[in-house]
Amino acid sequence: MIAIITVLVAFPLGCFLRSRLAASVAYGLAYLWAFTFQTLYLLLDSLNGGPDPAFTTGEFPFEYGAVTLGVLVAGFGLLNLGHWLRARRRATPTAHPA
Repeated sequence: MIAIITVLVAFPLGCFLRSRLAASVAYGLAYLWAFTFQTLYLLLDSLNGGPDPAFTTGEFPFEYGAVTLGVLVAGFGLLNLGHWLRARRRATPTAHPA
């Protein structure tokens, strides 16, 4: 879920919002909402004894933390790429026919 939110939200926010700070805060809020929802969903499935639980009892999920951190970093990379493309598109002079 956080990967989907990252792909759908990060790049467009970088392209459409002029302020990098506003885009970063908006992406951070969307990511945190998805992260909380996803973590709760996976945790409840693990506690209810689902057929293939994401977390095992008695172990701290370091891998889950590493993957979600990687998705967060990739999202900020997409956001900055969108912001850079926006700035580049605005700085490129348009050629007028002679």
